[in-house]
Amino acid sequence: MSKRYTMALDLKNDPTLIAEYEKYHQAVWPEIQKSIRQAGIHMMEIYRWENRLFMIMETDDTFSFDQKAKMDAANPKVQEWEDLMWTYQQGLPGVAEGEKWQVMKKIFEL
Repeated sequence: MSKRYTMALDLKNDPTLIAEYEKYHQAVWPEIQKSIRQAGIHMMEIYRWENRLFMIMETDDTFSFDQKAKMDAANPKVQEWEDLMWTYQQGLPGVAEGEKWQVMKKIFEL
């Protein structure tokens, strides 16, 4: 059984940086794609409005945010990607310094 997560994050409000961020996501490094799949994520989409990002993730039963964080911390290529992406990203208003993607609460379904 799969589980769906929705998450939000902001980009720095700079058109040049936003364009660069989108360009990176047109050719996500193969090592990053592999690490996403190995964590139990079988579908991921990211949408943008202005500088706000919205992610949809579908995972299998093996997925855990804690396990994904451990896997990422042990993977130098993922750390390189995350450091690079933080050049473009910023936390949502009200989150602690350095916090990235925030899981959103579902409030309606039709």
